Amino acid sequence: MSRATADRAGGVHPHRGSLLGEAEVRAVAEVLRADAPLSMGPVREEFERAFARHVGAAHALTVTSGTVALEIAIRLLDLRAGDEVVVTPQTYHATAQPLLATEATVRFCDVEPGSLNMDPDALETLVNERTKAVILVHYGGNPADMDRITAIAHAHGALVVEDCAHAIGAEYRGRRPGALGDLSCFSFQASKNITTLGEGGMVCTPSPELARRIDRIRSNAVDGTFTPSAHRRPPAALPWMAYADYAYREDCTGLRGSGTNAALSEAACAVGLVQLGRLPEFVARRRAIAAELDAVCRRFDVLPLTAAPDAVHPYHLYTALVPGDGRRDRVLDALQRSGTPAQLRYHPVHLLPEWRLRGHGEGECPVAERLWFGEHLNLPCHPAMSDRQVETLGANLAAALSGRDAPARREKEPSCP
Repeated sequence: MSRATADRAGGVHPHRGSLLGEAEVRAVAEVLRADAPLSMGPVREEFERAFARHVGAAHALTVTSGTVALEIAIRLLDLRAGDEVVVTPQTYHATAQPLLATEATVRFCDVEPGSLNMDPDALETLVNERTKAVILVHYGGNPADMDRITAIAHAHGALVVEDCAHAIGAEYRGRRPGALGDLSCFSFQASKNITTLGEGGMVCTPSPELARRIDRIRSNAVDGTFTPSAHRRPPAALPWMAYADYAYREDCTGLRGSGTNAALSEAACAVGLVQLGRLPEFVARRRAIAAELDAVCRRFDVLPLTAAPDAVHPYHLYTALVPGDGRRDRVLDALQRSGTPAQLRYHPVHLLPEWRLRGHGEGECPVAERLWFGEHLNLPCHPAMSDRQVETLGANLAAALSGRDAPARREKEPSCP
């Protein structure tokens, strides 16, 4: 978004900026002018190294989206009939969707009422010797109780997969999401805390073997096991045969699946490097907006979801719980009448049609169901919001919570990413 467009859209403060600015434009221009590949080149390698350092992960590998990151992570579990996977219901449907393509039994674990993250107490009742993995999300960016969750999962030999799509900029007991589980998936989609030209993702792991498999899958290579080959060599090793030479070097002794082309472009990675450097700025602005909204909520006995004292919440989503019979729905109606965009993120996954087809239904995760259908509220919290937009949002929220009409609108309301 240009400065002029931002001004027309609601007076974005010049020092807040939009999510993409001149530094990102220069980074893309440098890639286009360089005598270097536009795919699988040095910028991707630099972005992956920088992201691994930021997270504290041993290996970080870019892919084309957060959904692709999740698909690859779930492929690495090598699930078969009889295996079980425990997953959170309070997340975007892509977290669990790749499991539909497997024969594994999926168990949805209820959430903590104060965070909407996976409840470790509920998890203990679900894991068993058949559990291959536990898949969680750091809801809204608020870190889940990873020490307990990983201890429970690892005690049963299960891997922990972190969906970190919301958690870029978060901290948990001095560490960062992405280096807390066995596999971690990030999204750089346009609405996330940083972006790589609208789409992109990352998979992190401490395992060299899993990193090797991720690299093969994303590079359109076969996901299998290979040994040195005694197959006869081609008659001439010409340069144009380089990409086929592996056919003569190796024999495939086990096949898990095919690969795909999930290479994130050099231009996208260049933008990601700039955005990663700006992340503290983005998170500080989100946290400042959240503090303003917290103050309004607490005046009206509304519970904002906040992080534990030893964690940092980057507020990809701002979520509050509005107790009282029918009160949340009345607040939503009032916010809509004032032109304030408020959404509910996300419909409990186990109640989506495709999972109902698999036998899941109401009563499976009572806390998630009660809160989403009766109390859950999401409000805009985005670093491109101007001070005036934040002030207007707070005034409209206060009016809705008090049952009054919203004050007259002074400018276009903030969007809800």
